[in-house]
Amino acid sequence: MPRYMISFDDGSMDHIAEADWPAVGEAAHAVVREAKDAGVWIFGGGILRQQATMVAVDGAVSMGPVPETKAVIGGFSIIEVASREQALVWAARIAKSCRCTQEVREIMFDPES
Repeated sequence: MPRYMISFDDGSMDHIAEADWPAVGEAAHAVVREAKDAGVWIFGGGILRQQATMVAVDGAVSMGPVPETKAVIGGFSIIEVASREQALVWAARIAKSCRCTQEVREIMFDPES
């Protein structure tokens, strides 16, 4: 069955008032619980806002993100569903709970992972 990454850019939730964060958190956790109950949830979470550390193929370490990058992921969900249409339904539920637009991308199948 195909897997999808549903994600949003860092900063996409900056419009949410401090007082609203508990409600947003509960709404997002409710969707995660529903996805787990439906058997589609693989993994997900928010990513702390910080400068990334880049590790090159030769092992060299530098601070990132890569300068050409205009957006970085602020959070993501990995789900496994039968179709892209089902992934879009879950993305809509996540978008509503997180109060921000979600990007949906299919993960390439790799029998080793």
